[in-house]
Amino acid sequence: MFSRRIKVEYQNGGQWRLCEVKWLDSFSMRNFTNDAIFDDTIPVSDGTMEIGARVPLEELKTSLEDWLRRKSYIGKEDQIRLTQDGAPLS
Repeated sequence: MFSRRIKVEYQNGGQWRLCEVKWLDSFSMRNFTNDAIFDDTIPVSDGTMEIGARVPLEELKTSLEDWLRRKSYIGKEDQIRLTQDGAPLS
């Protein structure tokens, strides 16, 4: 089910940092109950998620960024990036 391992980082003050696992867990748990499209996401560690093949990457990026802002984990100007094997996914 979890066929892709991705790195999740956020940019703050010009530096890229790993998203904390508790942030990713908060997003995943919310979406297990409210949005079936993200059921195939699971946090593994700081900055690492495993996702299924059917998870749309651009929607994941947009929804995750929105969620992290609403929870005040990242600022309104901060961005996230998703990478797999060092290559940007979105």
